[in-house]
Amino acid sequence: MGAQRGRDLLVKMDAGGGSFTTVAGLRTKRLAFNSETVDVTDSDSAGRWRELLAAAGVQRASVSGAGIFKDAASDAAMRAAFFSGAIGRWQFLVPDFGTVEGPFQITALEYSGAHDGEVTFEVSLESAGAVGFSGL
Repeated sequence: MGAQRGRDLLVKMDAGGGSFTTVAGLRTKRLAFNSETVDVTDSDSAGRWRELLAAAGVQRASVSGAGIFKDAASDAAMRAAFFSGAIGRWQFLVPDFGTVEGPFQITALEYSGAHDGEVTFEVSLESAGAVGFSGL
């Protein structure tokens, strides 16, 4: 993947009926994949090197972003999803890479603002089930 504009990484929330809407005003975005390991090292491990069990650890994806809400509807949708603890479908489009889609839960929603600036927000999401990937 070559150099890309950061604004082209899109975070989309399920709008119902199988359609997704871009979460408004995200200025910074981060998508991370993690996989825990299962250590099966024992006294017979060659040279005392750690051994891992293939495909046995828990995988997860996390997403975070910060920005401003451009309209009341996107603010209300994010706030409602957080306070209800709902697990909804989300899409994350990465240019020249593909689309990640799956169930996510908002785990943090923070608002801040300076007396001479706009109100900003930060949001964090964690995967809550199997996440799919479709490449470009």
